[in-house]
This record gives sequence, structure tokens and C-alpha cells, in this order.
Amino acid sequence: MVKIAVTGKGGVGKTTLSGTLARMLARDGYDVLAIDADADMNLASSLGIENAPKPLTDYKDLIEERAGEKGGMFKFNPKVDDVVDKFGVVGPDNVKMLVMGTVERGGSGCMCPASAFLKAFLRHVVLKDSSAVILDMEAGIEHLGRGTTRGIDLMIVVVEPGMRSIETAQRIKELSEGIEIQHLAAVINKGTSANIKPKLEELGIPVLGQIPYDPDLVEADFNGLSPIDVGGKWVDSVTDIKNNMLEIISGFEKEE
Repeated sequence: MVKIAVTGKGGVGKTTLSGTLARMLARDGYDVLAIDADADMNLASSLGIENAPKPLTDYKDLIEERAGEKGGMFKFNPKVDDVVDKFGVVGPDNVKMLVMGTVERGGSGCMCPASAFLKAFLRHVVLKDSSAVILDMEAGIEHLGRGTTRGIDLMIVVVEPGMRSIETAQRIKELSEGIEIQHLAAVINKGTSANIKPKLEELGIPVLGQIPYDPDLVEADFNGLSPIDVGGKWVDSVTDIKNNMLEIISGFEKEE
């Protein structure tokens, strides 16, 4: 069982990394479920899936049936064990994919059933389903306050050279300690600088690897191609990161 969440501030490349790791793990023989939990919902293109599934939050009748109760109450533990088969799609390398969608607030009325449904689903898949689960989280740190990443093996914080990424990583580390996330690691994307790795290590966040800027990745994006189908030095670096990730997770299991 491998359970990974990928996060970081907007624009650092976390979705591209999530999709590439999912495809690599599938090629290694894992039964992979990739979950797009980012409001921008771009994971499908990173996986090489042309037609992404509808977000789960679009199925309002289903949510009301599973999570709603008479009188406006809602169930804390709705049925979710059939969600992957009913609402997911299967992409290249047999990677299964789901899109979470966003919980509307404000003038749209109470969405407590939707929130309960999504949290129950994440608890179920993160704790029980699949050989490997990759969660592409929304940018920033708000999701940590909602506790949607409980039960994962490793949270990967994607950073780029610059203090804003370091500050986001620091805040993620502080918040993660309060919601039962025991293990964090970082990936440095878009090149590096002499001081970024030491600053992460000062925070107690080990670095899985560094990814150079690669024009082939930009070209792949313009052509709507998954990076792993294009190759290049970016993908080679992610292969090393994937191997380091599996090694560190194996170390956690031995400690337990």
C-alpha cells in the first residue's frame, strides 16, 4: 500500500508530478488510483486522459441520497465503496482516476452532505482501497485544515527556488503535525539554488530530489501530451524521485 498526497503553492508543478508518479507506479505493477482534489482539476491531462470524469460534486442526487437525511440533517459516514467503479475512468497504464470537485458555499445553500460525502470517500480510499493512491491536492494549505489528508503515508511538498515556496512548506509542516500527518518530504522543481535544499532540511523536510527546467515539458504541455509519454530529463529526474519515495516509505514501514 502506497498512499501519497502532493501539495504546494500554485504553479509549482504539483499536478504534473502527481500524474507522472501515478503512471510510473502503474508501470511498476501497482494498482493505481489518482484523485484530482485540486479546484483547477487539471490532473487528467498530466495522466494522458482526454476525457476527465465529471466531478463527484456534480452528482447532487447521489450525494443527497447517500449523505442526506430527512429534516436537513446529514450522515457522517455515507456509503462510498462503489464510487471508483461507478464514477471513475481508466487511463493509460490502467491508472484509475476520479475528480473530487469543489464544495460550493455562500449563496448556494448548505453543502454539508457534499462535504461529508467527500470526506468519507477520502477516508475509504486512503485507508482501504488500491495498492497506490495519489492525491493531487489543491494549491496552498487550506485543505490541511479540513483534514482530507489523514491516513496518508507521505505528503510531498513541491517547491521551486524562492522564499514563498519555502514559507508555504513551513506552514504545511506546522499544520500537518496537528492532523496526524507524520511524514513530509519535498521535491524541488524548475531548477534549484544553493540555499533552497539546506533551508528545507533546516525545517526537517527531507528532499526526495530536484527536477531541472526542461523545455520538452513545456512542449508536451502545448501539445496536450502527458510528460511520461514524451520523456526527457524531467521524467528521468522524476524516476529517481519515485524510487527515493518508495525507499523512504519502506523505511517508515520497517520502523512500525
